[in-house]
Amino acid sequence: MRSPSRYWFCLLVLLGLACSTHPNALAQGDPATAWKAGHFAVDTGGLLGRSDIVLAKPNTAPAEAMPMGNGRLGIAVWAASGLTAQFNRADTLPHRDSPGQLVIPGLAALTAANDFSGRLDLFNGSLIEHGGGITLVAYVQVSTDTFVVDVHGADPDKTQTAELRLWEPRKPEVTATGKVGMLAEKWTDQYGPGASGEQFGSLAAVTAVGRDVSVTASGARSVTVSFKPAADGHFRVVVACPHYNGTEDQRAGIAKALANSDPSEHTAWWHSFWGRAGLIKLTSADGSGEYMENLRNIYLYTAAAESGGRFPGSQAGIADLFSAVEDTHHWDPAAFWHWNLRMQVAANIDAGVPELNAPYFRLYRENLANIEDWTTKHMAGRPGICVPETMRFNGPGYEYEPQWNTSKPPIIGLNCDAGTPPYYNARTLSTGAEVSLWIWQQYLATGDRVFLATNYPVMAASTKFLLAYETRGADGKMHTHPSNAHEQQWDTLDPTTDLSARSALFPVVIQAAKLLHTDSRLVHQLEQEVTEIPPLPQVEKATTSEAKQTVIAESYDPHAEEHNEENTGLEPVWPYNLIGDNSPMLALAKATYATRPYPVHQDWCFDPVQAARLGLSDEVRSTLIALTKHYQNYINGFANWGGPAGEFYVEQEGVAALALAEALVQDYDGLIRIAPATPSQWDFDGSVWVRDHTRVDVQVRAGVPTTVAIEAGATSTLHIRNPWPGQEVAVIDARGKTVQRATSTGANFDLPVRKGDAYLLQPANAQTRPFAPITGAPASQLKKLGPVQIGK
Repeated sequence: MRSPSRYWFCLLVLLGLACSTHPNALAQGDPATAWKAGHFAVDTGGLLGRSDIVLAKPNTAPAEAMPMGNGRLGIAVWAASGLTAQFNRADTLPHRDSPGQLVIPGLAALTAANDFSGRLDLFNGSLIEHGGGITLVAYVQVSTDTFVVDVHGADPDKTQTAELRLWEPRKPEVTATGKVGMLAEKWTDQYGPGASGEQFGSLAAVTAVGRDVSVTASGARSVTVSFKPAADGHFRVVVACPHYNGTEDQRAGIAKALANSDPSEHTAWWHSFWGRAGLIKLTSADGSGEYMENLRNIYLYTAAAESGGRFPGSQAGIADLFSAVEDTHHWDPAAFWHWNLRMQVAANIDAGVPELNAPYFRLYRENLANIEDWTTKHMAGRPGICVPETMRFNGPGYEYEPQWNTSKPPIIGLNCDAGTPPYYNARTLSTGAEVSLWIWQQYLATGDRVFLATNYPVMAASTKFLLAYETRGADGKMHTHPSNAHEQQWDTLDPTTDLSARSALFPVVIQAAKLLHTDSRLVHQLEQEVTEIPPLPQVEKATTSEAKQTVIAESYDPHAEEHNEENTGLEPVWPYNLIGDNSPMLALAKATYATRPYPVHQDWCFDPVQAARLGLSDEVRSTLIALTKHYQNYINGFANWGGPAGEFYVEQEGVAALALAEALVQDYDGLIRIAPATPSQWDFDGSVWVRDHTRVDVQVRAGVPTTVAIEAGATSTLHIRNPWPGQEVAVIDARGKTVQRATSTGANFDLPVRKGDAYLLQPANAQTRPFAPITGAPASQLKKLGPVQIGK
């Protein structure tokens, strides 16, 4: 029994209520519906169990580590030397140094046993292992940043040890007092240009619950706890790794943290999270749909486990909080690459967990003054902010590019700098607009006016900079030059990214300013200049058939040298939301997609998302599968894009999570689209959140919606595309009463909704359908997709 909701479903069956009786439902032979009396019935625990990571063999290598975390403290756990766990935090800057590793050698009796089995239980946020008569349950406490390893069945007469260790060149203060061993280190950020001068540190403390507990300083960088299990074979090892910057009061709470081992705390936290998240179940004949479902659920799990700190847990697309490779980082760990964060921001919004984006917005909002100062000094005194595409955690646009496989020092690149030579992001000007647009999307999703007011200064400052950078041309239009087409082209005229950024941002800032009753002069200027942005550049491009198609170019310098492998011509489709499936530029965008220079390329590739926006359902499926087969190389679901084995990339599963939601439901321009790009080979059952915290519940069979329901988060009028083109739609409330009929004469219809109410949409001639909740059985073995797998 994984979820209390199972009792509800069983009771429905016993009472004979497990089928709908509304006279306008579909025929009994049609697919069952999970909608019943205003409720979309999902057995959350059972459904998530399908995505558990199953270990039939011990995961002995760092590259096989299982991710765990509570939002601030992240942990990688694998079966080396019995059991090894590495602790990670995002606030040990500027190098993101690990607080240490825990090794419990005596657990080799479990992990090396012939009958070993393990499972990362997503619903409960726990790692569970069995073997040799021993059972282990590991979890992370939420309130105290502690890792608990709870063991039953150990030999009560055998002494156990737990070593907490660091490595060269780390120089921790090592203490062993009573039953607690501790490694503490503090430092000041003085690393290169842009150093903050801020003090940081790492702290890890270990103890055990058992008999005869003692602790010793076992080396210059380690402490070891020795103990015997209780008479019944039970023991517990606890490690606390709280935020630490060197003050004594931060050590004072260690004893209380180490005593916090009640498992009900972390399970309640995880159940609450999953209860808010919109889940999507996929069913397919070849198992590819289930594999994508698994990736999406792993993404949501890791997003929750890494997104509760001061700053985002991920940078450069790397899941830093789950690193298993000590202090090694392939990219500058003090900086954030916006390009590699945006799919995660969008996926969190669609999944109905926008609170996970708080560290992302804090990064830019709290650095507003620092970014303004950087812009004044580096962008010729212009007002506002040029947000560095690669930005240090404290605001400067320094980019430390490692010279891999050499002993040479890193190359220092400058972002948002008018004087530096052309470089990858030297003059990428569109990042501030993207951040601002995500602020607006988060506001639309939540309806939180306080959030909008708090973050509006970032929007206004980004807009003022773009206005200051424009120059009027002989054509009367406002142009940007020199400016990067992101990293693809350097110092071009009117890159597509700039044109998209201004075209999308200016109308949004007008709306936000009017809502907040502020910046009337800025609004007046924007209302004039939004009409003076040049159109997107176009170019003739040869195709494989030697015919030519007109496509969106990267800039008005179509022959500029290419420096990266990005499809920037598709940026107007996503993330800028300028071209959708009802746009007069749809054919142009589809041609751009079909001839994109780098198809299915890089683990952050946005092909599936942009395909969903263009209604290309087969492309959604094929690109998701191809990307996964090429980049998802780790058994924990993470991808590999350079760096040592055990430094995991989260961005590819973020793209998968976003693309599946976008295929099922879209709401980027005020029109709710149902199943706009669901591949016919995959059946969908799931929920996606749209504006005003409204939830759309959908079931799709062979590409056709069978259940469509709206759970209104606000009183408003929703604009909906008819899920069944050409058919009249009946709207039924939670009591089974038809409250509206939408005619078949139009493709779209308006639906007035009231906050807290639920509405079922169905063809007016639909017949009775059986009721069946969405559920699933726990995974029992690894999943494979061609050359890659989840589990072992």
